Amino acid sequence: MKLLTFFLFFCLFLACNTPKKASTGTPNFNGTWIPVKQEMGGTALPNSIFEKEKLILADSTYTLIAESTDKGIVKYNGNKMDIYGREGVNAGKHFTAIYKFENDQLIVCYNLSGDSYPESFDTKANKMLFLSAFKKSP
Repeated sequence: MKLLTFFLFFCLFLACNTPKKASTGTPNFNGTWIPVKQEMGGTALPNSIFEKEKLILADSTYTLIAESTDKGIVKYNGNKMDIYGREGVNAGKHFTAIYKFENDQLIVCYNLSGDSYPESFDTKANKMLFLSAFKKSP
């Protein structure tokens, strides 16, 4: 009986002392992401345009390597993003976006005018909407 009591106490102790990851509401997309599809204003862009690009996310910062390098801050709220350019050609700019994660892809629809969030992942309705689907680099 003492052994059973000790075992139950030990299991309870482990359960209470197991570190739990704090839930901050911020998704963990940390890592390097490679675009697999892009479209703007309803038109698919050819792979040759984005084949050398990569997006690096680290907590609330981003680095986008394309023709040049952009760096900035990303803030998440539900399925919405606010992207603030700090360095590069987009320094000082604010972009709004919505995102989803499905089929191992991070899909982001950006409103390049930054005046409102896209309502869907369909870019046909607005030439300022830009969609990019990313796959995480191994």
